[in-house]
Parts: sequence; structure tokens; C-alpha cells
Amino acid sequence: MAQNIYDRPEFFAGYSSLARSREGLPGAPEWPALRAMLPEIRNRRVVDLGCGFGWFCRWAREQGAASVLGLDVSERMLERAAATSDAAIEYRRANLEELKLPATAYDIAYSSLALHYVEDVNRLFATVFQALAPGGMFVFSTEHPVLMAPSNPGWLHGAEGRKTWPVDRYFIEGQRTTDWLAKGVVKYHRTIGTTLNALLAAGFVLTHVEEFCPSAEQIAIRPELAEELERPMFLLVSARR
Repeated sequence: MAQNIYDRPEFFAGYSSLARSREGLPGAPEWPALRAMLPEIRNRRVVDLGCGFGWFCRWAREQGAASVLGLDVSERMLERAAATSDAAIEYRRANLEELKLPATAYDIAYSSLALHYVEDVNRLFATVFQALAPGGMFVFSTEHPVLMAPSNPGWLHGAEGRKTWPVDRYFIEGQRTTDWLAKGVVKYHRTIGTTLNALLAAGFVLTHVEEFCPSAEQIAIRPELAEELERPMFLLVSARR
């Protein structure tokens, strides 16, 4: 069973205060890049793995999706998501480690910053592959391995005030336990190669791989994003069945 950190009161409160939680998709700096990787949504059957507050589910419906299934392990997240009703959106509690989906039932699978909580991505990718119709697309973001790998993730400040992100244990894959919004948050570090090869082994064809970097326009609006030029924060991938 994947750790259900989002139902811890202190974590949920902290997460709810983030810009991506308050503002929805526009509050996530990587959203424009992810959106550009998505295929036509209209009349498509969509599944969102780790739907959180349901922002993407609602956006997909606004784009004309025929149906949307939002899956999340957090009851608190699902309760917030379901507060906005739409008969064409179904929210369901699910553990991605044990996920089962019907064959060829969806045209698009989407996941935002959930896969780094999953230990067995080989199983998950195989499940998603068989759940997509031929030609279906899988688009996801995950924390970048450079961000996750360090024993003690955090910035180092040089003598001139320059910030650097030290990386160790990059090729030592597996569990990482960090303190972010709450103590004892469990994630699973994988190299870029491991993630991409797991997709290929499941049968996917890679269509786009991007290491997220904020644009100059984004930095002008949110100057705090300038530090993200020093190291990649997210890995964005699209693949086709």
C-alpha cells in the first residue's frame, strides 16, 4: 500500500496552501509544458492517476472529454475534488500500487506528480498500457531524479551567495524519506533511464521527454522560480500505446 501522506492533517493543510492547490492548473509552473504534450481531449475517455483536488479532471471536461475518471489514495483530496459535481466525472479511491483498470477503456491517461510515490512503476505502466485503447496517450510528470536522489536534499549556499544542488546516491535507486510539509514523506527514486525503459518494456512508444525549466516570462511573474534554472525540478513524459 502506498503511503497516504496526503490524509495527514499537517500535510494536507500545507499542501492546500500551495499555489497549485489554490490556483489550480495555472498555479503549476510546469502546466503549460504538460498541456502542450496532451493530445486532443474532445470526446476522449480520460483517466487521471493521482487526481488530487480534481483540477485536471475538470479541465478535461471543459475541453470536451467524454468521460473522466479521477483516482487518488487520499480521502481528503477526493472529498475536495467531489465538491464540484459533474456527472461525467467519477472520483474513486485507488492505490496506484495495486491499480486495476479495464482493458482498452481509456484514450488518455494523465498523472501529475504522483508517480514518485509509487514503488513498482513496472506494474503500473503495464496496467496503464493495457487500459489504453490502441493509439492512446500517457502523459505524466514526476519529480526529477536529480531532485530526489540526494541523501539530504537542499540547497548549498556558496561564499558568493550562489546556490547549488548537491547530488549523491543517484544510481542507488529506491526509497527516499524526506521532510516536506510533514515529517517522514516516502518517495521512490529512479534514474531517468529506469523510468523510460520501464515505459518501453510495457510496450509504449516515447513521444516527448522534457526536463522542466521555467521560461523567462514565468520568472518575471514569479521571481522565486529563478532558482529552478540551477537544477531540474520535474521530468515530463508523453508516450503512445
